[in-house]
Amino acid sequence: MRSGAKVAVIGGVFVLMAGGIGYGAYSMLGDTVGGDGGTRSASESSKVKTGPPSAEEIAETSKGFLDAWAAGDAAAASLLTNNESGSAPVLASYGEDARIGKVKITPGPAVGTKVPYTVRATVSYDGKSKPLAYASELTVVRGLTTGKALVDWAPTIVHPQLTEGATLRTGEASTPTIEAVDHNGKVLTKEKYPSLGPILDTLREKYGESAGGSPGIETWIEPADETQPDVNLLTLAKGKPGTVRTTIDAGAQEAAERAVKKYAEASVVAVKPSTGAIRAVANNPATGFNAAMQGKQAPGSTLKIMTAAMLLEKGLVTANGAAECPKEARYYTRTIHNLKHFSLPDGSTFTQSFARSCNTAFVKLIDDVDDDSALAKEAREVFGIGLDWKTGVVTTDGSVPEEVQGEAAAQYIGQGTVQMNALNMASITATARTGTFRQPVIVPQSLDNRQLATATRSLSPSVTQQLTTMMRATAAWGTGAKAMASVGGDKGAKTGSAEVDGQDTSNSWFTGFSNDLAAAAVVQTGGHGGDAAGPVVAEVLR
Repeated sequence: MRSGAKVAVIGGVFVLMAGGIGYGAYSMLGDTVGGDGGTRSASESSKVKTGPPSAEEIAETSKGFLDAWAAGDAAAASLLTNNESGSAPVLASYGEDARIGKVKITPGPAVGTKVPYTVRATVSYDGKSKPLAYASELTVVRGLTTGKALVDWAPTIVHPQLTEGATLRTGEASTPTIEAVDHNGKVLTKEKYPSLGPILDTLREKYGESAGGSPGIETWIEPADETQPDVNLLTLAKGKPGTVRTTIDAGAQEAAERAVKKYAEASVVAVKPSTGAIRAVANNPATGFNAAMQGKQAPGSTLKIMTAAMLLEKGLVTANGAAECPKEARYYTRTIHNLKHFSLPDGSTFTQSFARSCNTAFVKLIDDVDDDSALAKEAREVFGIGLDWKTGVVTTDGSVPEEVQGEAAAQYIGQGTVQMNALNMASITATARTGTFRQPVIVPQSLDNRQLATATRSLSPSVTQQLTTMMRATAAWGTGAKAMASVGGDKGAKTGSAEVDGQDTSNSWFTGFSNDLAAAAVVQTGGHGGDAAGPVVAEVLR
């Protein structure tokens, strides 16, 4: 859906025609132009206002801007912003490229310096017309050099989903629409499953032409990054959709969408351990960024699944063997303690340390590993982390960099430089469940014969059995017991909390399995893993 821009700047004057309507042309010649928009003469330079704009200035500036925009006068509207050169082409493309006319903008009462408004307009192309309606807001600020009240420019002013460098367009779609279905053939739509929006856009971009459909006429947002999919806003005339079968399970997806809405910022992913099929992906808010599959954060103690696997493989511990759990443990310059500085009695087992999420039991063993980078190798060779996953959509595939000394110790408990998202942790749990990494996929490999990532080796049956036994203990009587109480089947879990950038309340992480389904979730500033992320995972597993 790519096309050239149709806005010309000649001698400082904007010149354009859209829909047969001449837009105003405003000359900048002979004026002193401020870097924040607007003009002022030399005599005015000593009378620059300071301080926040007044209510009267906010009302006058917002009205002038909205009126000019609604009238199709991009040049006049841009003069009322603090970024004339950046705003003018975007405002101009509203009528030219997006074919949006008959614009009526209704402002609401100002809230401080913010002015909310609703937009009602008509999109017309090739004899087809359809109404377009949405809400957005602007902020009025004082120009740094002019002192004038100006609209603080952002692309979201024109449309809430418009990003920097993106363009609104209307025309015949270059890629046919698709009808995405779950693994049982049930239709998946953005309206019913809003978290799937960016995924469905990507699937259309990648597989639309090969799915057997024909293009329609649409209004869409074309991102600045050509590797990102276009975002459809309005369909004026439907094409013939092609069918794309996904691995999603509509029931699990519905549960995931419901679960994440209980928190302001949450993500969850469910994966089938025996195949790697992704059964659910959900985010709140359900924006264009798919945090569940593209996010990057420290996962806290959920990563102890991987650390435990490494320690078991090296024969340094056994599930039922003793593992010391003191209040604190030090490795080089890094001192690590347990939550509220708890400790476990002498003779406690490694399973007890795992189920109670004892940090020190893991850190105390790093000296015995005799290779600070061993966890990074375990991540790649066994769990497939850091490999180039080909799920069918864009993903961030986790990272455990090779570190030494104190930073390596932090990695053992999922802190430091470790970076994961809900998809990565669901996959790690799925690998622990079966002992073998199976790269997650959201469309079958047979759709395009793409090369899937493979790990170097699997866990031994003994290590796999011990690892799942410890996860079962966590779900039965450990830190995950409360969250997993309502989950049936053969179940296991691991909790985690991670402090990022010195935040007051840690992020809540939780991962678990029930029979042949694994799921992981993160809730931003949710606190302990079992308190917020745990119920999200449990709802999906149920």
